[in-house]
Amino acid sequence: MSGEDWIGRAEAALAASGHKRGGARSALLQLLAAQTCVLSVADIEHAQNDPGRRSVSRASIYRILDELEQLQLVQRVEVGQGMVRYERARPAEEHHHHLVCVSCGRVTPFSDAGLERAIERLSKAIPLTVAEHEIVLRGACRDCGA
Repeated sequence: MSGEDWIGRAEAALAASGHKRGGARSALLQLLAAQTCVLSVADIEHAQNDPGRRSVSRASIYRILDELEQLQLVQRVEVGQGMVRYERARPAEEHHHHLVCVSCGRVTPFSDAGLERAIERLSKAIPLTVAEHEIVLRGACRDCGA
């Protein structure tokens, strides 16, 4: 799903749930739509408070992210050590997981069709209907070495 398609979907869902359009919410939607992977609240705050952009408070960022998460428009990614990052929710065919460097904090998305098939096989063998899954692999990236 393109960033523009995601923005349209997000704006429709926000309007249907009674949220106003414009301002900080629209600025945050634009930022999230342009991203290929996760952002921390600090990343969002820094980007939103660049010269030429409308300043957005940290409290507003958290409030908007909570709204978007409740509407299943963004997903929260726990990257370890109490750190949380956010990314726009994607359709199943764009599903990916994350590699997290424990040294520098870099988060890299990855996809693996074999892993997805293994999870699908596992879901048929266990007494649980799997609604969603997330895999975060932690280690040292090539730049940090190990």
